[in-house]
Amino acid sequence: MRRPAACLLLPLALAACNFAATGSEAETEATSAAAAEPAPVATATADANTLTATGWGPLRIGMTRAEVIEALGPDANPQNVGGAEPEQCDQFRPQRAPENMLLMIEQGKLSRIELGGPTDIRTPDGFTVGDAASAIKAKLGARLSAQPHKYVDAPAEYLSVWQNGVTPGEGGYVDDPSARGIVYEVGADGRVDHIFAGGPAIQYVEGCA
Repeated sequence: MRRPAACLLLPLALAACNFAATGSEAETEATSAAAAEPAPVATATADANTLTATGWGPLRIGMTRAEVIEALGPDANPQNVGGAEPEQCDQFRPQRAPENMLLMIEQGKLSRIELGGPTDIRTPDGFTVGDAASAIKAKLGARLSAQPHKYVDAPAEYLSVWQNGVTPGEGGYVDDPSARGIVYEVGADGRVDHIFAGGPAIQYVEGCA
């Protein structure tokens, strides 16, 4: 007895339907898994509340000016003069940088990050602008080196902490280009006025000098 062609095709149709359903379920599971996987954190928001000796958020000491601009935008105040010889040393705040943050570019590369006003950004040791120098000394102890302030009488001073055991050389100056550190500039009231992070440029007391 010959079976109708429709009957012969039925198993094939069911198999096809089963395959399609299986494929659809697999795609759905894959899509669900991808949706469940957390999105990577944007680089621009990494370490947004911490300024380290090597950088802040998307910034890293040593990156090029072009990389800085790509990360945070161009100069927010292009009419301001950032240095006597901008091609050698320049200072500016990118458009998307936090308020009271100033960057120094030397020879086309980021050499220093400065905090110069009220901010939520802190150093890895938990200090920020406005904190008492006495608290910094109490916590960091022998890790700190202190130098008199160039223009203001004590208790104004510069408190420096360098990474990897780097210590100031003759005259209290670190000139190793690979050195990284943080300087707390303390004012006449015994509190931090500015914080500088980066390479040897953190020791400059007059902008680019």
